[in-house]
Amino acid sequence: MLVDPKTPNPDYRSPPGEPNKGRARVAPAKALAYVAIALLIAVAAYRSFGGFSSQTNPQAKVPSLVRSGEAIRVPESSILRDKLAVQAVIEKDISRELALPAVVEADPAHLIKVTPPLAGRVTQLMVTLGERVKAGQPLVVIDSPDLAAAYSDYDRAKALLALSLKNRDRQRGLSKIGGAAEKDLQQAETDYITAEAEDQRATAHLKQIGIDPGAANKSRTVTVAAPMDGSVIDLGVAAGQYWNDATAALMTIADLSRVWVTASVPEINIALIAKGESVDVTFAAYAGEVLHGTVLFVSDVLDADTRRTKVRIAFDNPERRLRPGMFATANFRAVSQKRSVVPTSALLLKDDATQIYVETAPWTFQARTVDIAFQQGDQAFLASGPKAGERIVVKGGVLLGD
Repeated sequence: MLVDPKTPNPDYRSPPGEPNKGRARVAPAKALAYVAIALLIAVAAYRSFGGFSSQTNPQAKVPSLVRSGEAIRVPESSILRDKLAVQAVIEKDISRELALPAVVEADPAHLIKVTPPLAGRVTQLMVTLGERVKAGQPLVVIDSPDLAAAYSDYDRAKALLALSLKNRDRQRGLSKIGGAAEKDLQQAETDYITAEAEDQRATAHLKQIGIDPGAANKSRTVTVAAPMDGSVIDLGVAAGQYWNDATAALMTIADLSRVWVTASVPEINIALIAKGESVDVTFAAYAGEVLHGTVLFVSDVLDADTRRTKVRIAFDNPERRLRPGMFATANFRAVSQKRSVVPTSALLLKDDATQIYVETAPWTFQARTVDIAFQQGDQAFLASGPKAGERIVVKGGVLLGD
């Protein structure tokens, strides 16, 4: 029974100071009934929108992927089939062009480090850095005390040789008439041979220094001459300097009529370059000019720090236009090779390896590690991996790894 809100409620007490008007009051049991009705209405609405439904959505039980060891199968009703794209690997004949930095160098077979024959003070420097010289041209004059000692050795050797020769001849004469012992003759022969060897050594020493042993003027100065035609590419001495190390070079002379262009090839590209291969070289100093050459040799040594090896091309340089130290660019046309080609969208990075998903059966895939030789645009050329004709995932492969 509901209470009319206009009917005064005898249990209601007005605040002090106000007349007791009385108000309507709902019984507790009836209030609980209202709450129960509201809950029933809410439950019916929830069920109408799928909650507490006794019928299960059949699609919810279908897995997106089924894994069996390393194989990954995509079920027929999986939503991933619409997100994956699969196509066959193709093979192409490729002929790569490599543009590598290079530098001009002197041919080591035509380069000489000039060393002094004796220690001493440089009294004259007769050439300058970069100057072209001819074979036999004077380079420096050295005043050397060691030269005086060499003259003394030569004179002493000559005197001993003359004395031993006289003694040998005398002993031979006495031996013929029976006036000399056999051992005296043998000793005289030995002394003569020893003196002759010492004379040859002293003479050769003077010739090595560049001194004529028969010259009347025995000056202490020695002139160092150019050993060949060439250019002075390094100079390490000055007039007035005392040079006490006969093994250190005074200067370096190089014959630049033929030079090398040396390119540095990355380790990954070494197999693309071979001896005798044609190469075009351009120089920063001569814009637009191209020199055509061939690979002289590919070094057998790999630099451990840069992971590069040296490739050298030889050029005739009669006008000396190519100077050591010049920068150049070597353009190699590599030998044609067959390579498997895949889109770069098929490549996936996992840890430190690059992977591709290969289809082993219809809608069954397996991850395979590949090595990339190089990339051009959106295509990757493989050094190892899937062969031509194998089908791979080219789109959406990342979903197979989730």
